[in-house]
Amino acid sequence: MEKSYLQIARAAYQPKLPKALLGPVKAQEGAPTQSVGNQEEIKALFPNTYGMPVIEFVEGEKQELPPFNVGVILSGGQAPGGHNVISGLFDGIKSLNADSKLYGFILGPGGLVDHKYMELTSDIIDEYRNTGGFDIIGSGRTKLEEVDQFEKGIEILRELNIKALVIIGGDDSNTNACVLAEYYAAKKYGVQVIGCPKTIDGDLKNEQIETSFGFDTACKTYSELIGNIQRDCNSARKYWHFIKLMGRSASHIALECALQCQPNICLISEEVEAKAMSLDDVVTYIAQAVAKRAEQGNNYGTVLIPEGLIEFIPAIKKLIAELNDVLASPEAQNIGRSEQIDFVKQHISAENLAVFNSLPTSVARQLALDRDPHGNVQVSLIETEKLLSAMVAAKLDKWKKAGKFVGKFAAQHHFFGYEGRCAAPSNYDADYCYALGFNASRLIANGKTGYMSIVKNTTAPAAEWIAGGVPITMMMNMERRNGKNKPVIRKALVELDGAPFKYFASRRDEWAEKTMYVYPGPIQYFGPTEVCDQPTCTLKLEQAK
Repeated sequence: MEKSYLQIARAAYQPKLPKALLGPVKAQEGAPTQSVGNQEEIKALFPNTYGMPVIEFVEGEKQELPPFNVGVILSGGQAPGGHNVISGLFDGIKSLNADSKLYGFILGPGGLVDHKYMELTSDIIDEYRNTGGFDIIGSGRTKLEEVDQFEKGIEILRELNIKALVIIGGDDSNTNACVLAEYYAAKKYGVQVIGCPKTIDGDLKNEQIETSFGFDTACKTYSELIGNIQRDCNSARKYWHFIKLMGRSASHIALECALQCQPNICLISEEVEAKAMSLDDVVTYIAQAVAKRAEQGNNYGTVLIPEGLIEFIPAIKKLIAELNDVLASPEAQNIGRSEQIDFVKQHISAENLAVFNSLPTSVARQLALDRDPHGNVQVSLIETEKLLSAMVAAKLDKWKKAGKFVGKFAAQHHFFGYEGRCAAPSNYDADYCYALGFNASRLIANGKTGYMSIVKNTTAPAAEWIAGGVPITMMMNMERRNGKNKPVIRKALVELDGAPFKYFASRRDEWAEKTMYVYPGPIQYFGPTEVCDQPTCTLKLEQAK
């Protein structure tokens, strides 16, 4: 297998570990916990794993452990650092007993159900240390929610004598981990289930989880590209670049990239919803900034757009909620795609029908057609960047005829998504992910199940990081999915009263009018720590660093 010079150099990098994980540990327990919402319902659904304490690992006494086998699953979309979680887990279980084994299930949770797996040996692990992607075993989006899936899983876990299963994924994947942990605990099957917080979207975070892994690398990758576009924009001075960024349910990526690059405009979906802005309000906001810059002779700029923006416009959000219920109904299951739009028009309220009919045909069709495996609108397929630029152009044309706009407007469009999901992890993500995996081995050794591996205080040097675990049930609430109320991990949205957004809001008017672009450049892996080891602007602002 051919390797680049960077791959060869990165293979030699040894990720840093918190001091607390360098020797024997014991679990220091905090107070009992409860779920973030719907406490009685969640407690009733998870009686065996509800209310467990948050734990922190502290120095303990050395123990001799018998060999034990562990399974690992990569679930959902890729995120930089997944391979380091696996290598940290591998090194962790081997440090407890050299005869322990790690098995990887192929192509996500489906590999557990279909009994497709491979043993991950040191030779294999060493090929993937500090690399991007999930290609060591592949990933998948199979949902683990049916009893027959759990029972098929336990068959192979028993056959391989697996003591614990580690599921590396986002909020939906870790919801699956929580359900699986509860089922195996209720059945007294003796298999532990541990989760690890993954998603580049950054929406798997709370008081215990500072950030999901991959967010740092993805944002640095996108910020490099945005910086390059801004340099081009400032060179040619004739285009407005509309840049859509991944982040279906939250605007963390857009906000972080704005903090790194200082674009002229960055839309924050959560603010659009809080201000009850209409689609026309959003378009007017952009058009006003374009017109103001044109008055100074600057007919160019950059606009950052969160992928899920359309879902946060209140009128459209209300429409989508009703569409989801209508499309989840039994009658909707028996109609073809060609009949789907007519069907929803006949079954939604008059208010929502008016909104539906007001949308561009392409957007209306996408809202009414296929859902993702979780029952959500596939917003990444809606070309919001083109929709907004076309509507801005139309508004500016009207203003020009009325003498309210004196400039020129031409748009370029970009969508940055897959470009960041499998980038080689930054030093931060390489260290953070390795620590999460190593820490998971300690949760297993301490007999924990239904926990998520957590590492905190990550704006400090790695030696000072704090390792432990949080019960997954603590993050759960009930939400509407596919027409039914289901227990899920609550997504963390951008907090409008949080330090990152407040800083952005204090600067954006100046960025909109002036050209104050920052050019972050590519991720640096070697060199001064202030260049190579910086966490995200979001984390530094949140922790006042």
